Amino acid sequence: MSPVHFLSLALSSLWHRRGLLGLVVLTLTLSVTLMLGVQYLRTEVKDTFSRTISGTDLIIGARAGQLNLLLYTVFHMGDATNNIRWSTFETLADDERIDWLVPISLGDSYEGYRVVGTSEAFPKHFRYGRDQRLALHQGAWFSDLFDVVLGATVARETGHGLGDRITLAHGTGSVSFMKHDTMPFAVSGVLAPTGTPVDRAVYISLAGMEAIHVGWQAGIPIPGRTPSADAVRERDLTPDAITAAYAGIGRKVLTFQVQRAINESDLEPLSAILPGVALSELWRLMGQFEKALVLLSGFVVVISLVGLIAVLLAIQRQRQREIAILRAVGASPLLIAGLYALECVLLALLACALALLFGAVLLQALAPWLLSHWGIALSLRWPDSQEWLLLGAVPVLALLVSLAPAWQAYRGSLSEGLSESA
Repeated sequence: MSPVHFLSLALSSLWHRRGLLGLVVLTLTLSVTLMLGVQYLRTEVKDTFSRTISGTDLIIGARAGQLNLLLYTVFHMGDATNNIRWSTFETLADDERIDWLVPISLGDSYEGYRVVGTSEAFPKHFRYGRDQRLALHQGAWFSDLFDVVLGATVARETGHGLGDRITLAHGTGSVSFMKHDTMPFAVSGVLAPTGTPVDRAVYISLAGMEAIHVGWQAGIPIPGRTPSADAVRERDLTPDAITAAYAGIGRKVLTFQVQRAINESDLEPLSAILPGVALSELWRLMGQFEKALVLLSGFVVVISLVGLIAVLLAIQRQRQREIAILRAVGASPLLIAGLYALECVLLALLACALALLFGAVLLQALAPWLLSHWGIALSLRWPDSQEWLLLGAVPVLALLVSLAPAWQAYRGSLSEGLSESA
């Protein structure tokens, strides 16, 4: 029998049992979609994670471990061990090897979200993803002393819009009993979603950060020494210290030289870290969980293939007439067994094709919602090499699991042929 006739026979046989096998294909399609979805999310989340901050060559803070420095400056988790003197920041800014510096001042919050004091250099130089700039969904960056810009998640979950007045709280806890209620801020802008921790932060100017702490000592306002919002505008609001700084090196070959110089600086105890290296180290600590998810989804596919075996074995009795006819027209037992194997592979290939189509439609439908509600930025793309490998493993596994019903069909047709010849 020619390959074309063999394939046509297998397709006709599958179509004849399309009702029952359709349910098997549906189950296998969902399983493959789950496996590919987990692998896709794993790849995309890892890529997004590694690009949480891009274009920044060094993060500079008080002497600390690189993960701690990364967590509180980029992910707004934890607290700084110490601050950097403003005079130190100015000295670093005068270093000809450093192209730009973005000051970062932390310590306050709004309804559990971190307040980040910074300068106009932040929207100018900060990058995320594939060298993407921050964009405003509406409004503008702070121009007044008491202007505030909200991250996309903050704006969505608090319901604030342009012109709303908010009161910042002292400290970084989710609940604070010390508020800067004498100096409310007005929302001047809302950032577009980025899928990074930027979405979950509140941004004010360094001068604004300094203004709300005039007359405070040890986290408590001193009675009689806290000026009004109008009076504080007349003061010199240059900060004494900041929490950290992002740095861009003009000549990239000097990055390690500048890092070593900062780490060995006699200005004060400082740490300069490479954000890419720190992000890779942090991801390695989290890597076991995502590997377990891939294994779990692969196990689901195997279970579906085992179900396919059960179905093929169950309907084997119903195919005795079909097999008898094939044997009568000269089909060998090996061809009968091959027919079973080919049917399994065709069902697996159909499930893989449907999984790709279903996954693409699902991704297109859910991508805007995931970005706006969960801060996960996903985009439609062709499967990468690992995803193709997983996809290719499905028909191979289907061929392997088909050996059981194929062997039974082979033995059955062989014994039937022997009995007829006898």
